[in-house]
Amino acid sequence: MEIRVAGWAGYGFAVSLLAVISLVMAGLGTRWGFWDFRTGFLFLRAAVVLGVIGILLSLVSAFPAKGVFFTLALLGILIGLVSAGIPFKWYRMAKSVPVIHDITTDWEDPPRFDAILPIRQSAPNTAEYGGEEIAAQQRKAYPSVVPKILDDPPSEAFRKALNAAIGLGWQVVSADMTSGRIEATDTTLWFGFKDDIIIRIRPNGPGSKVDVRSVSRVGKSDVGANAKRIEKYLARLARES
Repeated sequence: MEIRVAGWAGYGFAVSLLAVISLVMAGLGTRWGFWDFRTGFLFLRAAVVLGVIGILLSLVSAFPAKGVFFTLALLGILIGLVSAGIPFKWYRMAKSVPVIHDITTDWEDPPRFDAILPIRQSAPNTAEYGGEEIAAQQRKAYPSVVPKILDDPPSEAFRKALNAAIGLGWQVVSADMTSGRIEATDTTLWFGFKDDIIIRIRPNGPGSKVDVRSVSRVGKSDVGANAKRIEKYLARLARES
């Protein structure tokens, strides 16, 4: 009986370990260029399936097991929960937000890319704004994504806007104070997705109005990433002021 329990505990732990490896490689393999993001997403699905199997196998052995086998079973359950839980959380987030990947603080006159256009020529997603259909979905899902009004004149606002972008680790492609435009690229940590950002500074009375637009190069849905990026940027800009 003890040998049988040990076997189930070992199988459960091994499958859960495969699940977490699949989870890690889903992103890193995409980032390192081993495969494209669609293959990476298949690894995520595999992590969920393997994680659930690992949990079930570990549960079978957990209660009759003792000592090191009980610890092994618990580890199998915990690792399986993490491996299946993270992709499932992303899936739920994806279902809770609109299927859009272009977010801007000004949907009536969104900032337009220029310097970045040659860089993203081969990107599946266009840099052209989708119009009212996209704007309506954004207004409903992300009502807090609005322009930032600063008391500073445009020249000082530009300096602070540029410092905020650099402070977030974005790769600045262009910074033109004359036109009040900053274009940059942000690379996500895990999958290495590249999203492009444009910051526009215009006079607003004695102060300035800062608009930001963030657009994914790939993927129909950004799972809320672009809105979060803009909110994080504007919060940092407020600290610069």
